[in-house]
Amino acid sequence: MNYNGFKTQRHFLRPRFSGAVRGLIVANITVFLIQLLFPRINSVLGLVPLLVIKKYFIWQLLTYMFLHGGFFHLFFNMFILWMFGSELESIWGKNEFLKYYFITGIGAGLIYVIAKHNSIIPTIGASGAIYGLLLAFGLTFPNRYIYLYFFLPVKAKFLVLILGTIEFFSAFGGSRDNIAHFAHLGGLLIGFLYLKFLKSKGRLLRKIIFVEKKGKDVDVEIDDTDFEDKVNDVLRKLSKVGLNGLTTYEKRILEEARKRYRTKM
Repeated sequence: MNYNGFKTQRHFLRPRFSGAVRGLIVANITVFLIQLLFPRINSVLGLVPLLVIKKYFIWQLLTYMFLHGGFFHLFFNMFILWMFGSELESIWGKNEFLKYYFITGIGAGLIYVIAKHNSIIPTIGASGAIYGLLLAFGLTFPNRYIYLYFFLPVKAKFLVLILGTIEFFSAFGGSRDNIAHFAHLGGLLIGFLYLKFLKSKGRLLRKIIFVEKKGKDVDVEIDDTDFEDKVNDVLRKLSKVGLNGLTTYEKRILEEARKRYRTKM
């Protein structure tokens, strides 16, 4: 396929074992092995809301993310981190990815502490940050199909909506399944607020959500300092989803790039 001088081809989703994701997975596995040797660390490093509020065990808002309640708890969290986190890191870069991961993880912990402020039961797991990644993936690739249970195709945006609905009713419905639903819901909420409102000068928003301009054709208005990054982002998306997967705005980006680069030549 060729679009005005830009070559592309369709690819299936093949997540890379990227740097930040690899580091997080190794760290989580290492901590899990330490847990097997010293199980009592859960009470010190796990998130205990009452201790955070009364004793100021603030570090628990970070350390709880690296603890897990068993092999399958660890496996599924790390599998989702690899599947969706690798692609997000390839778009955002290592630093932005890690910033988002820890903001959603710590934010999910804060939401849980507020909701369960009298609890003395440790909560552990990276699920808050994982739900934040699922939210980001759904916003970045809303029409990308995800195979639920490995055989049921669901668009990413609908999967996030389904998961959010389940967590909402589970959290406020008094579920007693020993799952930290408020942390999951917190990861979704903090992720949404960050992606929508808290990015530096709106730059990250342009990297995550491609806004399609409606109405009559207009020129693409992008700062020169950001234009090359925007072109690279669109080309990366083009190689994965093809021309039909681009919005009108993204196609205008490519057209503007073609004009500029032709002029320079």
